[in-house]
Amino acid sequence: MQPIHFDIFEPMLSKFKKHLEEQFPKTLTRKILLAVSGGVDSVVLAHLCRQAGLDIALAHCNFNLRGEESEGDESFVLELADALETEIFIEGFETEAYAAGKKISIQMAARELRYNWFRELRETLQFDYIFTAHHANDNLETVLINLIRGTGLEGLTGIPDVNDCVIRPLLPFSREEIEKYARGQELQWREDSSNASTKYFRNKVRLEVIPTLLEMNPQLLESFAKTRSHLQQSSQLIEDYVSVIFPKVAKQEEYGYSFKVKLLQALPSTKAVMYELFKSFGFTEWEDVHGLLESQPGKIVYSKTHRLIRGREDLLLTVISPLEDKIYTIKEDEEVVMLPMGTFQFEPAEELEKSDATVIFLDRDKLQFPLTVRKWQQGDHFYPFGMKGKKKISKFFKDEKLSLPQKENCWLLCSGQDIVWVINYRADARFAVEDSTQEILRLSYTP
Repeated sequence: MQPIHFDIFEPMLSKFKKHLEEQFPKTLTRKILLAVSGGVDSVVLAHLCRQAGLDIALAHCNFNLRGEESEGDESFVLELADALETEIFIEGFETEAYAAGKKISIQMAARELRYNWFRELRETLQFDYIFTAHHANDNLETVLINLIRGTGLEGLTGIPDVNDCVIRPLLPFSREEIEKYARGQELQWREDSSNASTKYFRNKVRLEVIPTLLEMNPQLLESFAKTRSHLQQSSQLIEDYVSVIFPKVAKQEEYGYSFKVKLLQALPSTKAVMYELFKSFGFTEWEDVHGLLESQPGKIVYSKTHRLIRGREDLLLTVISPLEDKIYTIKEDEEVVMLPMGTFQFEPAEELEKSDATVIFLDRDKLQFPLTVRKWQQGDHFYPFGMKGKKKISKFFKDEKLSLPQKENCWLLCSGQDIVWVINYRADARFAVEDSTQEILRLSYTP
């Protein structure tokens, strides 16, 4: 998004309307849910939206963290809604209990509760967008916090102007402009006493770090806006580059994606490209991720939601899911059976036909019903059709050069304790059609 240039003498309402018309024209005729805490930022945003003629409703979260002060905020926002003649929604939360239950900070808990509720309201009551009152100073604080804690390019671009259905139309405006407007309009607002405490990291940055930086450069916010615009353009350039690279190095598989190691190694700035490729999957141990390119097959790096496995020639990306230990049954005389892994179709055959990975022919009299379908287990063995003797499933997988995800997603069709079919790979010779077979059963499988 390009930086917004305003005439410094232009009234804030005019600037606000101009910003919406240029950047968010659809919001002018859509339903808006506006997050209002009662602080000066959200009060000003509510007044600007009302004067701009937007169709708004207010939403206020009572996090029950400041006793009577929280109740006072709620009462104030109710009065604000009356004054603006607009609908309001209020929800109370047991924030401390939620934070303790999820083992996260109070600030993170409040954020999760707030946005979950906003999105629920939006979907239920069919609002088109959610407005929040983040402004230029909030953006600077966020970037400084990210910088202090360590971040990539994305963290240096600050708060996004748009995130899905959430829009932040005050980001071009400073806290000084907002407060000046509020005083000029003789607006009332609530002060959050916790904002004065430096025990919170964000407040410490706001109250101690930024004032010092402003002393060194009074035009800090303007400089920051320009720098942020440059960084956003660089970020977009990288995103475009990765979107071109991705289909060249990645292949979609049944279990996720595979990435050719040699192709990754041949890319300029491989480490940076891998960061961009895998950051959205939650990985943080980037040295380990990059190290997979030179590691032995079988090495795994985990994020909270995904894992990256070093295969023989690929990196295999899969979702972390609980092991599937459920056993499914197929009763006698069932012709079509639909199970989570695919569909089985049983039909009589007069003679043998050509079989493949998805079709096998069985001697019906050798089967013991009900048949079962389950995942393979260590120690499983079978008698592969076309081979002599028995073989462990694990050894069969190794010979077939199956990857770990392929092994994990392999199912077995069983008759009693015996394996009838390593589905999609090899049938068991013990159930094969012979000269003495009286009834041939054709079994096809569709994933």
